[in-house]
Amino acid sequence: MIHRIRELVHILNEAAKAYYQENQEIMSNQRYDQLYDELEALEQKSGIILSNSPTQKVGYEILSNLKKIRHESKMLSLDKTKEIQKLKSWLGTQEGVLSWKLDGLTIVLTYRAGKLVQAVTRGSGEVGEDVTHNARVFKNIPLTISFQEEVILRGEAVISYPDFAKINELLPVEQQYKNPRNLCSGTVRQLNSEIAAKRHVQFFAFSVVKAEGQDFEDQKLNQIKWLKEQGFGTIEYMKVKADTIEEAVVDFEKRIASNDFASDGLVLTYNYISYGESLGATSKFPRDSIAFKWADEMQETQLLQVQWNTSRTGLINPVAVFEPVELEGTTVNRASVHNLSIIEDLQLGIGDTVKVYKANMIIPQIAENVTRSGTLYIPKQCPVCEGETEIKQAREGKALYCMNPNCRAQRVQALAHYCSRDAMNIEGLSEATIEKFIKHKYLLHFPDLYTLQDYEQEIKSMEGFGEKSYQNLIQAIEKSKQVALPNFIYALGIHHVGLSNAKLLCSYYKYDLSAIMDAGEEELVQIEGFGSIIAHSIHQYFHHPDNQKLIKTMIQYLNIEKPDIKKDIQIFQGKTFVITGDVQHFKNRKEMQEKIESLGGKVTGSVTNKTNFLINNDFASSSSKNKKARDLEIPIITEEQFLQMMD
Repeated sequence: MIHRIRELVHILNEAAKAYYQENQEIMSNQRYDQLYDELEALEQKSGIILSNSPTQKVGYEILSNLKKIRHESKMLSLDKTKEIQKLKSWLGTQEGVLSWKLDGLTIVLTYRAGKLVQAVTRGSGEVGEDVTHNARVFKNIPLTISFQEEVILRGEAVISYPDFAKINELLPVEQQYKNPRNLCSGTVRQLNSEIAAKRHVQFFAFSVVKAEGQDFEDQKLNQIKWLKEQGFGTIEYMKVKADTIEEAVVDFEKRIASNDFASDGLVLTYNYISYGESLGATSKFPRDSIAFKWADEMQETQLLQVQWNTSRTGLINPVAVFEPVELEGTTVNRASVHNLSIIEDLQLGIGDTVKVYKANMIIPQIAENVTRSGTLYIPKQCPVCEGETEIKQAREGKALYCMNPNCRAQRVQALAHYCSRDAMNIEGLSEATIEKFIKHKYLLHFPDLYTLQDYEQEIKSMEGFGEKSYQNLIQAIEKSKQVALPNFIYALGIHHVGLSNAKLLCSYYKYDLSAIMDAGEEELVQIEGFGSIIAHSIHQYFHHPDNQKLIKTMIQYLNIEKPDIKKDIQIFQGKTFVITGDVQHFKNRKEMQEKIESLGGKVTGSVTNKTNFLINNDFASSSSKNKKARDLEIPIITEEQFLQMMD
């Protein structure tokens, strides 16, 4: 028994570490709950509880560069049940408030004198991360409220299903997120608030921890109504009693499929605040609230096959195909397995008996493998091009990749990248259009873009195209022929070479493409900011015969512009800057970065002992970058001071 307890503690702690620290899921929530319940039962039966048992923890140790903040009031987990009868007996004769349990990231907000002054994640329950810079750009958080005394409130940061789908489409496949909760957690904990602003994070308040001088007449319902009056989005709720709670649960359940936000259950709280507080708390759970988890409809079926689908970036996605079963009113026969880590955890094999369910009553998943044969063959060849495959670490765990850069499945993504704004900037050539052109064999490689006029009549007759669309496309392609060398190199899609690295490379070799193509690894690694991985990637690319042939063909069509290097005096040669916060004299930070680079300087994303200046208009900010700069005695300058240096 003690051996199984140790094994479960290890498995669950590894899963929690991946979930809380790395925004990954190496097992399903259903599987985690199952193992957690098994551990809890064994602990109760044996009386043995290990010091690192997840049953004794509220959250997880925080590992990030964000500032750590201790919560004024400890945040505990909620006890849970899947039985409506237990909700009834728990509520007894009391009045309760039933609401959605949103599946996002819990945030604590503090307001003073009517202004938002701090936003902190739940973290370990005792210590969270300061995410105020990101909370300020949430889609619906009020930056000021009418109430002037100190207010501390809690709520959930979430990203809607539609926004989740749009954002994932824009990310490379290896960086895509498995679900909205992981995306939200990764977004809110970013150091750069521009990312949070673009991802439409929303906040829904669910409780008031402190509101000095405000009388809620001892009712939770009045708290929620007051939060609405102050301008907060609030969770949807119902007032219930023991004899009405079952009807309310059914009503919530009917609306799950039409919800814009992920929910993993409901929360029941006593309406009378003083009554809930009088009950106190255990070491882990408050006694004033309880979570209701949906009793997932589970069906047993047989795994028939696993399909391996190569994506546009070379990621090979496994999809489980099983005997059809009825779940939550629909027939399902397939479920994404997401990655190799989950396959390993389930120990899958063809013919195994598996239990399937719908996560959050929406997304089909494998909950458990009864057989656990572990015999599933991981393909060594890509199903599309038969090229060699390789297992790599991706955001959500171990993943399988096709290593053939000329794989047909990867051409769409490569061409879309080539046409993107920071690359060749060919407007109007969407991925969907590229896919059609590839299908009709008008377009296979980059040079084919410049001979599309050979298919003029065919393109004009395609659905969605006509004379005007065709002419606009040809004009955009013509315009792209005038290109700066860094943009061209970035467009080639060399691993680890973004636009900034392309600029550094070109600057080092005085914008001489031949010199860049001839450079050796030992030479490339001398470029400031380049390491052995970047140097190796650049060297490998330019010394591959196919790529040399490709570039030779390309430059026949292009007019690669060389900048007048003497135009701007290189006053920042050898200087490294970091830019943070808002800018006023430039359109954005990117424009400021380009100016620094034109004057010989370099811009990086993080403060290190190689940084010469941190540019931040908020000199007194307590941000991690300011703190690091002060610790390293690096000058923090404002935009005005930077402009004076430029003059």
